Amino acid sequence: MLIPPPLADFQHPYILLMNPGRSSPGHVTEAGQTRWRARLRQLRGLAERAHTRLPARARAWLPMARREVALLGAIALAAGSLVLFGQLTDEVLEGETHVFDQAVLLALRSAADPSDPVGPGWLEDTIRDLTALGSLGVLTLVSLAVVGFLVLQGKRHLALLVVVAVGGGMLVSTLTKLGFDRPRPDLVPHATQVYTTSFPSGHAMMAAVTYLTLGALLARSQPRLRLKLYLIALAATLTVLVGLSRIYLGVHWPTDVVAGWTLGAA
Repeated sequence: MLIPPPLADFQHPYILLMNPGRSSPGHVTEAGQTRWRARLRQLRGLAERAHTRLPARARAWLPMARREVALLGAIALAAGSLVLFGQLTDEVLEGETHVFDQAVLLALRSAADPSDPVGPGWLEDTIRDLTALGSLGVLTLVSLAVVGFLVLQGKRHLALLVVVAVGGGMLVSTLTKLGFDRPRPDLVPHATQVYTTSFPSGHAMMAAVTYLTLGALLARSQPRLRLKLYLIALAATLTVLVGLSRIYLGVHWPTDVVAGWTLGAA
C-alpha cells in the first residue's frame, strides 16, 4: 500500500500558499517587487541588445527622431491651444459665456456681502501673494535671473529663447488686450488694483509663457523621467494657481483666464 508523503514535504504550490509558516503579506509583497524589478531589468537588457543590433546609420538617426517627435508634440500643443483660444474668443464676443462668468464670480463671494470673498481673511491674503507670481515685476525678475544664469553657463541660445518667449508673450498680451478691449468685471468689487482691460488675462497668459518655458528648459536638462515630470507639473501648477487667483479676487472673468492659459500655452 502506498503511503502519502508528510504534509511538510509536499511541494504542491497551493498547499504552500495555505501554510502560514511559509509566506506572509510582507513576504508576498517583497517577492512581487523583486519579480517586477527582474522583469524591468530583462526589458532594459532586451532594449539595449536591440539598440546594439541596429545598423550604425540607424543608431545615428535615433536622437534626431526623438527630437522630431518632441517638436511635433510641441507643434500639436500650440495648434490645439490656438484653436481653443479662437473658439473661446468667438463665444465671448457673442456673449454666450456671460451667464457662466457671472455664476462663477458670484459663487466665490459671500451671499450677504458681494465685496467679501468666500473663506477666512488669511486665505484672501494668501491669494494676493499667489497672484503676484504672475505680475509683470515678478516675471521679469525671474526671467532676468534665469537668463543671467544661462549666459554664465555659456548657453546663450537658451538665454535668447527665454528672452524671445517672455518678451514676445508680453507684446502679444498687450496687443490682444488693446484689440478686444473687454471691460473688467463690475459684478463684484475688485480685491486688488488693476490698470488694463480684461481679455485675455495677462497674469494667466504670462504665467503660462514664463513658467512653462522655464519648466520645459529645466526638464530638458534632467536625465530622470521622474524629475522631468515633477518640473513640468510644478510649472503647470504655478500657472493654474495664478489664473485662479485672478478669478477669486474678482478682477477677471473666468473666460479671461482660460483664454490667457490657452494663448500662453501656444
